[in-house]
Amino acid sequence: MKILVTGSAGFIGFHFVNRLVAEGYDIAGLDNINDYYDVNLKYARLAEAGIQKEGIFYNKFVRSTKNPKYRFIKLNLEDEENILKLFKAEKFDKVCNLAAQAGVRYSLKNPKAYVNSNMVGFLNVLEGCRHHQVKHLVYAISSSVYGLNEQMPFSVKDNVDHPVSLYAASKKSNELMAHAYSHLYALPATGLRFFTVYGPWGRPDMALFIFTKAILNGQPIEVYNNGNMQRDFTYIDDIVEGMYRIIQKEPHGNEEWSGLAPDPSSSAAPYKLYNIGNNNPVKLLDFIHAIEKTTGKKAIKKMMPIQSGDVVKTWADVSDLNDDFAFAPGTSVEEGISKFIRWYLNFYING
Repeated sequence: MKILVTGSAGFIGFHFVNRLVAEGYDIAGLDNINDYYDVNLKYARLAEAGIQKEGIFYNKFVRSTKNPKYRFIKLNLEDEENILKLFKAEKFDKVCNLAAQAGVRYSLKNPKAYVNSNMVGFLNVLEGCRHHQVKHLVYAISSSVYGLNEQMPFSVKDNVDHPVSLYAASKKSNELMAHAYSHLYALPATGLRFFTVYGPWGRPDMALFIFTKAILNGQPIEVYNNGNMQRDFTYIDDIVEGMYRIIQKEPHGNEEWSGLAPDPSSSAAPYKLYNIGNNNPVKLLDFIHAIEKTTGKKAIKKMMPIQSGDVVKTWADVSDLNDDFAFAPGTSVEEGISKFIRWYLNFYING
């Protein structure tokens, strides 16, 4: 089976490719290696997977030196001509779209980047899937789509029509676009709403990375909403396990679905949505305390008001994931933070 994973130089994509390659799949990884954050970390992830920076050229495949079943291509999703040529040439069985312009706060500064990558780019992926008989499209969304919703825990059956950032709106648009293609062209499509993913090789713009770096260097950390935030932190291994189970089983139309009482999480078409979160919101100050405990250093906290685009609390209802795949994330924050800090020290301090 041949699987395309977009965003394969990214945090989640890197880990998911490793899992798929270990399971024996034929993997094509795609990424544009943009400079939203330090490209050296992206190249380091690729090198860890056997893809050397010196061999990377735009729109040219390079094969992993560690596993011949993994090839990587540098390509923009917005490059419609070459994306469609790629789909035609490779005849992918399944596609996992993890490529996106990430970040809530950056969407306030550079909104066009989100339209180009998350909407135009995703449309090109949908077109590739449609015209080349892809058997299952799995695509990343975000817990940010819940926006102003205050019903806890967040359920995929909730209405999510009130986003508070363009990033969230762009990810919600992916769900709508995927449903349209699923309905029109019988494209099996599964959307995954991720909840605050963290772990080794994580993104430098995420809280755990920022806090760890500052605490180790004796620098202050900015604690927004005066610490009155809660997040459903989800360890990367749990995310990957959920994704691995889901990509193997394409959705079928829900025979009980009715337009008179529409369930947003499913459809008469082969379309499904899942939350992947830890189902256990953690207070931001408790999260910081866990970092302090692992590093043995005290944080210097600078209390700040809430930022535009932020939500106060996230909490995932993962009952559908558990019902359909007998799986629910369960790695504790303490264990996950400990593993991240070990990696951080090895990569940045000792390595």
